[in-house]
Amino acid sequence: MASAKGVFYIGSVIKFSHFMVLLLGLSVAGSALAVIYVKHTTRQLFADLQVLQKSRDDMAIEWDQLQLEQGAYATHSRIESKARTQLEMTLPPPQAVVVIQR
Repeated sequence: MASAKGVFYIGSVIKFSHFMVLLLGLSVAGSALAVIYVKHTTRQLFADLQVLQKSRDDMAIEWDQLQLEQGAYATHSRIESKARTQLEMTLPPPQAVVVIQR
């Protein structure tokens, strides 16, 4: 009886060690797949980030150009020129100007 009990115990230890090796092997394979997935996702996100940064830089350049253009359109001489030509506005005669003092 004692020998049968000992054989059963040794057999269960061998089965348990095989199970542990299999479990560790599957864990290593799962970890490897997770690393591959994360690396792939990181590369995709980095590529998207670069596209968005390029777009941001292009928009910043366009914004600077628009601000320069707005500054050119807002100059006093341009406004006066447009008022004279398109709106046919003229300066009033000096006697029509009223100065209000506080």
